[in-house]
Amino acid sequence: MTEPATIDIRRDRRGTIDPLIYGHFLESAFFGNIEGGVFDEGSPLSYDGPGARNGLRRDVAELCRQLGLPVVRWPGGNFTSAYHWEDGIGPRDERPRRLELAWGEEESNRFGTDEFLAWCAEVGTEPYLAHSCRDVDEAVRWVEYTNYAGDTSYTRQRAANGRPTPYGVKYWGLGNEVYGRWQMGHRTATEYAAAAREHAQFMRAVDPSLQFIAVGLTDDRQGWTDEVLKTVGDRIDYLSFHLYGATTQLTDGADEYDAIVAQSLYFEQEIQNYSALVTELAARHGLRQPLGLALDEWNIRHVEPSAWPAPQPSDDGGTAERDLDGLPTAGPPHRVNRWSPRTLADALFYAGVFHALHRASGLEVPVTMANTVNLLNANGVVVARPGGAVRAATYHVWDLYQNHLGPVALSADVRSPGRLASVRQGDERDHNGQFQGRTATVADLDVSATETADGGSLRLAVINRHRTVAVRATLTLDGRVDALPPLATVKDLGADVDDVLASNSLSSPDQVALRDRGEQKLPDGTYDFPPHSVTLLSFALKR
Repeated sequence: MTEPATIDIRRDRRGTIDPLIYGHFLESAFFGNIEGGVFDEGSPLSYDGPGARNGLRRDVAELCRQLGLPVVRWPGGNFTSAYHWEDGIGPRDERPRRLELAWGEEESNRFGTDEFLAWCAEVGTEPYLAHSCRDVDEAVRWVEYTNYAGDTSYTRQRAANGRPTPYGVKYWGLGNEVYGRWQMGHRTATEYAAAAREHAQFMRAVDPSLQFIAVGLTDDRQGWTDEVLKTVGDRIDYLSFHLYGATTQLTDGADEYDAIVAQSLYFEQEIQNYSALVTELAARHGLRQPLGLALDEWNIRHVEPSAWPAPQPSDDGGTAERDLDGLPTAGPPHRVNRWSPRTLADALFYAGVFHALHRASGLEVPVTMANTVNLLNANGVVVARPGGAVRAATYHVWDLYQNHLGPVALSADVRSPGRLASVRQGDERDHNGQFQGRTATVADLDVSATETADGGSLRLAVINRHRTVAVRATLTLDGRVDALPPLATVKDLGADVDDVLASNSLSSPDQVALRDRGEQKLPDGTYDFPPHSVTLLSFALKR
């Protein structure tokens, strides 16, 4: 046991947690997201028969329904920049097969707009369609195809393809990472902002209810965000930004647990800084309408030496075994392992990011949408293989925060033991190929306090980042120990797992999962939070 901690929950400081922060992301032609993932024609696990549901994996859809998906972004990502939506409608056998340049794959286009929107209806989620923002007419016709109720060539095509009534797609992205030279359609801020303004104007002429997500950039040395807000800020609802953490795959018995769980601090600092920048720029340009941030790509990447054999998926989930004898066990990592399974350590990192998003809910420009990369396979929260699908360790983080916390964020004043450490600054590397870090205090306990909408229940999520030692904390509400009930119902994740890099697989699907501990006493208002775990305490409050 370390030195004791204190947690004081304050009901006089509160914010609203937008449910869209628990959103997800699918990218076509990307490591089993679509084909072999949500869509698997001919599989005995997929829907058969006519219509756009044909080929959708039933088991994957069921896991997604059980979790609940507030919003899902598609078709990318980098794939968006060269995508033409009309390639993906009509009879599947007549659709063109294309060489796509984002990932160097051949895209069959057998999963297109109607299939994605049918899948969204199947799992009960809001679709978020991302357009390249390279061709105004193409974007307008996509909105016409999905949302227009009149009688035109495109609405007749939609009806012929099995959907006579409009889909009513609400969220639309205006490009993806257009600032990057890796994107087809890379442009300057001035060029992009002008294109985004024209796209928003004419897409909204088809459907005035559309909400737009424009491309933002946290590094504003080139004035990207300033130019976008100045030119199109009055026509958008969200400004996007992307954040990635990183961890190195090692083979010498060591691991990067401490580096993984600390990186949510980097995310929180970036969120706070970008919110402050957007707040300042919005005021400078006289923007009055509410504006939110969309963290519409985020994750932690598992990287490895490029000298290793290319990773391949195993039938049980995760990466197939490779012969690494004689190969480097360290050194600058250059390749992302997209098949590496999500671990308990990753789950604690995800929980820390959600805490950061909750704390940011009271900012003038909060994060009001977030989409993790990816929903399925490719480091996703669900893993699908030909033999079935399984919840990754991180699936249970979404379940805990989305389905068991309250929507009202409360402030928590926390005094916790911790350590001074170099916190990795995402996946940015220096000229030697080494990850960059900044010294910071990493507290053992990270706390998010929430309240249900009716005020009848207090929900306290507590991460104990310490690898091996429990932390005892005294809990108070508005400074009083007696203000909290002496009993709480408890759920936790990781408390019964010895290996901090444990993951789930088809053969061991529940190695890392939520455990229900029932009702527990809190003697003298204290609770011992287990090492490497997330704990949820729920208190019934008198009203």
